Amino acid sequence: MFINKGYILSALILPVLLTGCERAVSFENQVMPILQTSCVSCHSGEGEGAQQTKLLLTSYAQIMQGTRLGAVVVPGSAASSTLYLVIDHKVDTKIQMPPHHDDKFPQGQGKPLGSDQITTIKQWIDEGAKNN
Repeated sequence: MFINKGYILSALILPVLLTGCERAVSFENQVMPILQTSCVSCHSGEGEGAQQTKLLLTSYAQIMQGTRLGAVVVPGSAASSTLYLVIDHKVDTKIQMPPHHDDKFPQGQGKPLGSDQITTIKQWIDEGAKNN
């Protein structure tokens, strides 16, 4: 029986090469633009979100600092990260972000993030929430 060594080598190397092609989510180019568009108006300066929670979302350092109650991002675990839980509507509607329900806190009305935006933030957190 003839076995093509090139075929076997390709079958072993190809999955490794394909795995390496998947790019990490960029905080600067992918995550920060989402936050700037949907979150910073309330979570900066004198915004209601900043005043109520002390959570500022205008820089990587501020995001990683979290709120007066602690971290909102647990690098490597979106499921443990408040930031992800509130944008993916896995918490009480009063604290889902951006606020968009009738029973929300009195902050300004927002528009929920799209599923692709939520997935991007989730992936970034699960990849270690790097400042990249």
